Parts: sequence; structure tokens; C-alpha cells
Amino acid sequence: MAEEAIAHRHRFMPHVEPGMVVGLFGGSFNPPHQGHALVAEIALRRLGLDQLWWIVTPGNPLKSRGNLAPLSERLAKCEALVEDPRIKVTAFEQMLGTSYTAKTLDRVKARNRDARFIWIMGADNLASFHRWQHWQRIAMTFPIAVIDRPGSTLAYLSSKMARTFDYARIDEDDAGVLWKKKAPAWTFIHGPRSTLSSTALREAAATSAQGVKKPALSGRPLKD
Repeated sequence: MAEEAIAHRHRFMPHVEPGMVVGLFGGSFNPPHQGHALVAEIALRRLGLDQLWWIVTPGNPLKSRGNLAPLSERLAKCEALVEDPRIKVTAFEQMLGTSYTAKTLDRVKARNRDARFIWIMGADNLASFHRWQHWQRIAMTFPIAVIDRPGSTLAYLSSKMARTFDYARIDEDDAGVLWKKKAPAWTFIHGPRSTLSSTALREAAATSAQGVKKPALSGRPLKD
């Protein structure tokens, strides 16, 4: 498959200064929505980040590429959601030729020895985290911040990853110092949740294209 052309600024890892604390928020974002923006906002506020890299992946090894929008389109939509200048939208995985998170994090760590990183993900990913390639290695590479998403919080916290690394979980009140912890270390952060999902948005778009009206997806925040 030919490599898709994307803007030069998206092809490389963002610049970081020594000592910076950087959040890594990766996914296919197909499409991105306010729920993703809310996760990024909570991470910036609770984790004491200097930057957040919004990493748009060329594809997800666990998902079909059949309905995957072009990378350039997904990048543009992510940037349209970004308001905080600390958020850097990037697709450097395309340049690295990596498609698995474990390998991507190894590269990030090797190239940025003097910065501190936290892997950020929505709680919905916690349930399937054990299906990711080398998932235990991921947990041993950088601290992880899990941001609450709609669904059963109890189910998320009963996942294989949560049970395996229960000993390494820190209280969310200490999330601001998570970056100081040596991996494995993780926290679960409660907060406002959005009802939006990429799957629902794709289904709504497909239905609209067929000329069938669907209820609007408001993405209203959910109460704790």
C-alpha cells in the first residue's frame, strides 16, 4: 500500500525540551470527536503536562481498514478540535513505519531520553488492553493514565490489565505526580464523560448518506 501524503509538520515527533512532561494520546480517531477532546483536556489538567501529543495512527491492527478515512482527513479533523497550544497533532508513526504501540513507545523513549512521558487512553481501551501486542511491555515502558469513559467503571477496573497491574495503581489524587513514577504505574481518573463514540458517528454518517434521518449526536457530558 502506497504511503499517504501528509503535511510535513505531521510527519515527525514534536520537539520537546529536556525535563518536559509529555502525554501520549494515540488512536485511529476515525473520526475524532468532542469525547476525545475531553480526554485530552482532562489529561492536561490533571497530569501536569507540558505537552500532549495527539497521535493519529495510520491504522489500528485490531480494526478493519474498510471504513478508515484517509490519514490526512483525520489529522485535519483532530486539529479542528484542538484549542490548547500544548496539544500537538502528529502522525509520526507513518514515518517510523510502526503500527503497534509497544514499538512506537520504544522509539519515543529512545529519541527523548531527557523527557518524561505518560501514555493516555480512554477507559474503554482498558477492557481490551490485554489484546494489544506486547501489552505488558507497554505498561512497563511509561506510566499510564486511564481517563473515564461511558460504560461500567467497575467492568473497566475488573479488566485483565487492571487486575494484572493492580499493585502499580496509584490514587487519582496523585495523578499530578504520575510522571515521577517508574513504570509500571497507572491511575484511573474520574471526571466528565462524553456520550460520543467514533463508531456511532460513522454509523450516523453512513445512514445520512443513505438518506435516512438519524437523531443528532449531542455528545453531552455525563455526570459522575
